[in-house]
Amino acid sequence: MNRAVFPTPATVTAYAHAHAHAHAHDGPPSPLLPIPLLPIPLPALAALLVCAVVLAYLLAAGRLRRRGDAWPPVRDLSFVAGGATLVYAALGPLPGGPFTAHMAVHLAAGMVAPPLLVLGRPLSLLPRVLPPGRLRRLPLAFARSRPGFVLLLPPVAALLDVGALWLLYRTPLWSAAQAHPLTHAALHLHVFAAGLLFAFTVCQVDPVHRRHGLALRGGTLLLAGAAHSVLAKSLYAHPPPGAAVAGEDLRTGALLMYHGGDAVEVALAVVLAVGWYTAGGRATARARRRARPRPAPDTGSAATGGTTGSAGPFRSRSLSRTVGGGTPAPAPPPGDGGG
Repeated sequence: MNRAVFPTPATVTAYAHAHAHAHAHDGPPSPLLPIPLLPIPLPALAALLVCAVVLAYLLAAGRLRRRGDAWPPVRDLSFVAGGATLVYAALGPLPGGPFTAHMAVHLAAGMVAPPLLVLGRPLSLLPRVLPPGRLRRLPLAFARSRPGFVLLLPPVAALLDVGALWLLYRTPLWSAAQAHPLTHAALHLHVFAAGLLFAFTVCQVDPVHRRHGLALRGGTLLLAGAAHSVLAKSLYAHPPPGAAVAGEDLRTGALLMYHGGDAVEVALAVVLAVGWYTAGGRATARARRRARPRPAPDTGSAATGGTTGSAGPFRSRSLSRTVGGGTPAPAPPPGDGGG
């Protein structure tokens, strides 16, 4: 197994301490700094949790294949890639100054990892490996509930995702969170959760109680992408209120947010297009099957007493009736009542 994706606890802890020491001189506290009162640094804890989830996914997929069910390996690769992206966001070497490093974490955890995890279709895998019962029905029950219905609306998911970013970067919230690692970690957790919800509602590759149309999902993606790009441009010109960010660091972080966000949104648009094309192909195939003329049932033997060439155990009794030495009985003359 790839140790870069599933590091040991000792390696994870060492990486977290090294990363914290490397960025200690960069100004505001990094969101990846260790937090007191925890047995291990918070980045190490997050990375171990991600690795445990990915390992559970792989074990579930393997169990599905061992019992003969189909599960494409590309879904495994997508889910593992999403988990590796989250581990990099927690422990990897981040580029540039503090603001650029923060944007790298935002891009990895909030925009790149969520679509990769969603394309792994974990909610399609989970019910197939869980035993029958309440736990298996829990995702569908949540989707059918009123809070679940509201959260799964694409505009609501976009508001929680991009709208929260405007609140974070265009108010003093980001500056206030720099001095509190737990608050900063909670902000990154929200960014990840909101990005995951947005990718789930836009892609809709997992079964949901109610599917939304392509126009609503595509329009939401377009508007959310525009709002994200405008936010990145505003950060290029003005830092978050109350933040002391060097000019070069600010511009590099804003450019990373702008171009990285565009790339992820294009990828989501491709997923939408592929889903639309596939659904259209299935609908066309079903229409052709319904329009295909069905062969008429052979009713000749029942209506006329059989035809020459009818054979087998389904022959008419009138044809199998014989006289004497096997000669078929002659038909009565016309008009003769048989008396």
